[in-house]
Amino acid sequence: NMAGVLRLTRCVGGLRGSLCPSQGSHVQQGARLSSAPPTVLINKILIANRGEIACRVMRTARKLGIRTVAVYSDADRDAMHVAMADESYNIGPAPSQESYLNMGRIMAVAKSTGAQAIHPGYGFLSENTEFADLCQRSGVIFIGPPSSAIRDMGIKSTSKAIMSAAGVPIIEGYHGEDQSVERLKGEAEKIGYPVMVKAVRGGGGKGMRIVMAEAEFESQLESAKREALKSFNDDVMLVEKFVDTPRHVEVQVFGDQHGNVVYLFERDCSVQRRHQKIIEEAPAPGLTEEVRRRLGEAAVRAAQAVNYVGAGTVEFIMDKHQNFYFMEMNTRLQVEHPVTEMVTGTDLVEWQIKAAAGEPLPVTQEEIRLTGHAFEARIYAEDPANNFMPGAGPLVHLATPAADRTVRIETGVRAGDEVSVHYDPMIAKLVVWGPDRPAALNKLKHCLHQYNIVGLANNVTFLSQLSSHAEFAAGNVHTGFIDLHEAQLFPERQPLPHTTLCQAALAMLLMEEDQMRLSTVMSQDPFSPFATAAGRRLNHTFTRKVSLNDGDNKVQIDISYSGEATYRMQISGHSYSVSGFLRSGGDMEELRCTIDGNRSLARVVVHGNSLHVFSMDGPHEVHLPTPKYVAKLQGRGGASSGGAVAPMPGVIEKVHVSAGDTVEKGDPLMVMIAMKMEHVIKAPQAGVLQRVLFKQGDKVDKGQELVVYQLDQEESDGEEES
Repeated sequence: NMAGVLRLTRCVGGLRGSLCPSQGSHVQQGARLSSAPPTVLINKILIANRGEIACRVMRTARKLGIRTVAVYSDADRDAMHVAMADESYNIGPAPSQESYLNMGRIMAVAKSTGAQAIHPGYGFLSENTEFADLCQRSGVIFIGPPSSAIRDMGIKSTSKAIMSAAGVPIIEGYHGEDQSVERLKGEAEKIGYPVMVKAVRGGGGKGMRIVMAEAEFESQLESAKREALKSFNDDVMLVEKFVDTPRHVEVQVFGDQHGNVVYLFERDCSVQRRHQKIIEEAPAPGLTEEVRRRLGEAAVRAAQAVNYVGAGTVEFIMDKHQNFYFMEMNTRLQVEHPVTEMVTGTDLVEWQIKAAAGEPLPVTQEEIRLTGHAFEARIYAEDPANNFMPGAGPLVHLATPAADRTVRIETGVRAGDEVSVHYDPMIAKLVVWGPDRPAALNKLKHCLHQYNIVGLANNVTFLSQLSSHAEFAAGNVHTGFIDLHEAQLFPERQPLPHTTLCQAALAMLLMEEDQMRLSTVMSQDPFSPFATAAGRRLNHTFTRKVSLNDGDNKVQIDISYSGEATYRMQISGHSYSVSGFLRSGGDMEELRCTIDGNRSLARVVVHGNSLHVFSMDGPHEVHLPTPKYVAKLQGRGGASSGGAVAPMPGVIEKVHVSAGDTVEKGDPLMVMIAMKMEHVIKAPQAGVLQRVLFKQGDKVDKGQELVVYQLDQEESDGEEES
């Protein structure tokens, strides 16, 4: 019965379920095991990962009374997951190849600490067959599927053949061994543009490109192969037809060592940027119960075909008629697993640990209920207005909504921590639940307004715009959603409301008064006439002129003290009566403000020359103008040669040009790797290059000049005369 628990034939060996060497990848339905695998006691787990997923696994382990071992790179010495673990061990330098991907060092720590099991999290070694095999040879439980399942589903051409044989719908394409450019290009022409080229061992949007026309095929193929080689150490590619405006719908499956497999319904992950998910929800909006059932059953057949154990996700492409086709299977816990947990009332990490120990699934298919709706918003250090360029740097200020049974904050960083250039730029996952989709969406929007970050660019405002879009609210989502609605999601910057400017000016005045009072206390003269900055005068009213920069616009505010702790503020001919007070809270000030009788509450943070105001209207930033003499000093000797600059910290992967080369505007100069993604740096203008300042393998900081153009003679002479 497909609606019930499915039974798989499995041969068990060692500490966990594994395929017998002579057994194939396929199993028959309905077969039962002749003997159950033994249950193993797990009382210590090593988490071979970092960040939020390491912290997530540790929370469940602690709940189960299991001790945890963390591993960390030099860059993560003070990281949150290190502080949370019962034990922690350094495994090497910051680059992941020398630390989190170093199987030998990780296994050595596991053996020396007596950890019976390793949880790989997601990414890094989670889908590495060699590591799963190493665990089995070393007598350490790998909390994941058998290596054979990882191998079969990790190679896309193999997985497509297995899925087709198992009756799972697939999209036809070229998955052959001939990897010549001519053959791949020829297959693309047969399939018909647009096509998608992607790494057979790919995942997470890495090594994948959409090719719209023949003219761009070779350049896109080369870029995808480079990225695939860097991410997976394998640049074998496949070519498939690109389905226009598809939905990305995936099904959570789970298997145990006793032959049971269930599905825990689907998630919609259609809204993406750079082919990576940015917001997910469960269940998928608009699906009929019939489609939901068929999706689940197809996903179970997929898991059944490779003798699956543990948490896995079967990803499908769905067209506008709700026809769905197998895309790939992720043989690990997904980033977005919390939305499934929220709507099914499960703890998938607990299930993983218990399944790895040999315990049977705690429920049958009929006992799994879908309740309510959940969203997950991925909060990243990135600049949405600059093509979602990843960022790095310190989290100077971080305030989040309060967590409860309907709100989860999945994070691996705290205020003051650094978002490292070496790893994924995720700051947190905000997960919310509601009794239905509209209620859950309202909660998501409310919580996003309460997520306040200062110190580096982030996508919180963009997520607020996205979740407030009418088409998103209607559930009309697909993978091209952001591009289609670009104008609404990236509106032109508007001048700050006068109310926000009044809040900023009041906060500045109140902070000044606090500082003056502190100075008075330090001077031990409470009667000093300099103990206030309010502007009180005995015989006349003093008007203070305050200048703030709203983006590129300079705004002047005339402020006079009206008595009774109230100020009169004049902005562009409009007058406002403003009063309020500050309440301190760590690195944040809470401003309670009344403007013309209307009360408001905002969080205020000062960072450098900027003042950040966070309210339910969204985050706003104002700047104090830089004095002219300071600007002059900053500009002295720093005249730009028009050379390209690094848009973020990263490592130079490839250099296309040399000194003396003539380039046209838009020509590729270098390829950078940052946050595990490839970025092509293009010439900002035409000209002759005087110097190329970096070579392959060099590390660069954000804003560093990469090349220098030759100045023409007239410009050079002019510089000498000045």
